[in-house]
Amino acid sequence: MSTAMTDAGSDAGQDQDDRRPGTRSRAGLLAGSMVGLLVKVIALGTLNATSIWALTRLVPAGVWLGVAFVVIATVAIDIVYLSRARWSIALKYLLPGTLLLLAFQVYPVLYTAYISTTNLGTGNILDKEAAIDQVVATSVDTTGGGDGAVSFAARPAQAADGTLGLLLLDERTDPPTVLVGTESGAVPAVDVTFDGDRVAEADGFVALLLGELADLEADFAALEVASDEGIIRLSTLNRAALVAFRLQYDAGTDTITDVTTGTTYTPVEGFFQSEAGERLTPGWEVNIGFENYRRVFASEAIRGPFLQVFVWNWAFAVGTVVFSFVVGMLLAITLDHPDLKGKRIYRALLIFPYALPSFLTVLVWQGMMNRNFGIINDLIGLDVPWLTDPWMARASVLLVSTWLSFPYFFLVCTGALQSIPRELTEAANVDGANGRQAFRAVTFPLLLIAVAPLLISSFAFNFNNFNVIFFLNRGGPPIAGAQTPAGSTDILVSYTFRLAFESGRGQDLGFATAISILIFLHVALFSAWSFRRTARLEEI
Repeated sequence: MSTAMTDAGSDAGQDQDDRRPGTRSRAGLLAGSMVGLLVKVIALGTLNATSIWALTRLVPAGVWLGVAFVVIATVAIDIVYLSRARWSIALKYLLPGTLLLLAFQVYPVLYTAYISTTNLGTGNILDKEAAIDQVVATSVDTTGGGDGAVSFAARPAQAADGTLGLLLLDERTDPPTVLVGTESGAVPAVDVTFDGDRVAEADGFVALLLGELADLEADFAALEVASDEGIIRLSTLNRAALVAFRLQYDAGTDTITDVTTGTTYTPVEGFFQSEAGERLTPGWEVNIGFENYRRVFASEAIRGPFLQVFVWNWAFAVGTVVFSFVVGMLLAITLDHPDLKGKRIYRALLIFPYALPSFLTVLVWQGMMNRNFGIINDLIGLDVPWLTDPWMARASVLLVSTWLSFPYFFLVCTGALQSIPRELTEAANVDGANGRQAFRAVTFPLLLIAVAPLLISSFAFNFNNFNVIFFLNRGGPPIAGAQTPAGSTDILVSYTFRLAFESGRGQDLGFATAISILIFLHVALFSAWSFRRTARLEEI
């Protein structure tokens, strides 16, 4: 009986433990762990399968840095998430963010820095081997018409699978050699059938009749048969001419020679160049060190516009932040009055510029500021060159940028003001301070604690605010006398865009990325210094 009572009491105690808050049965724990394990296996399996698929693309392409990152990241994730050790707990939270940081922030910055030390741009996009092939391939001269002419009796032909080719009869040999020419080259034929003195069929290629060539005439006209002597092309429907390469590359001396003039070209800074300075294009990408950075400050043609753009960039970023903050703060203080009615309506209307896409509203402003047809000049009855005069254009850019940005600071200041206890300003009033003094000594310092980091981030944003500059005036009007594509309202990022994509001399990507790195370093150092200075506000 005592045993039964003990068992009953034990069962009752177990039931109470199961019903106790914060406890779970062993079966529930086991089920939960099984579900978690299943999710982990599926997630890691998907990740590893994706990594294997990525490697099948990266390895053939020779992207070894990407291969190393995928392998190391996959192994690290597998080890961390399959481990049950205490050291892996923190890494389970930190590892994904760290890998994404490396892939999408650190690597782009480092790669951009690398590009800034190269001559990458129009004419220097290929690697050296591809550049040599293209230089030689485009230096073709026909050998027909003179004593040294080389031509072949030819018949357009087609294989059973639709491949086009030429049945060539090289009459320079005795007996003449039959060749089958395709895009991949010309090879001697093995199985040949003649139709009189002409080749009718060879190695599966059957000569086409005149009526069968009607739909393929353009294809045969574009067909080029590569050979050791040059390129063989159809000159007529029954004759083909050898087009010889004027330039020949010598791998032993790493030079290119013009066989017609005897001029030798040697590699110089990514181009094959003669002693007279003549360059063969295209070139190839090479590392030129800090030459792009030197050009920014050493070249007068670049230094002058760059310094003007740099000074205006600072004025634009600081002016936009100051004007937007002042307007937003004043409006927030005005609408924070407890006796003001209709505050919700006013606030909704004031954030209207912030709710619309910026590029659309900037285009609207562009139309409104048009000197000849804009509504602003029509309303005021004046002929104001809002976007064509350098100083008026700068003022217009600041006006539009402030209009776009002040709702952001209005919202921030509204929230910050509502979080400041009114007892503090009331205490200041009790101590004899008037409203202006209470704002300067109490409200404004507390407001800066919340707003100062946002002022810094807004400066960094407006320092690279491409949308306003590009869509309002495309950085114009042009700077007088500038030898590079630079405008009076260009900031560094739009100036970089012009150099990279709108330069009359072609794209200069290496130089543009050098300026991008200077922008990055400038904004990063200024932001770090500003955050360090504004951290002192926490002592208030």
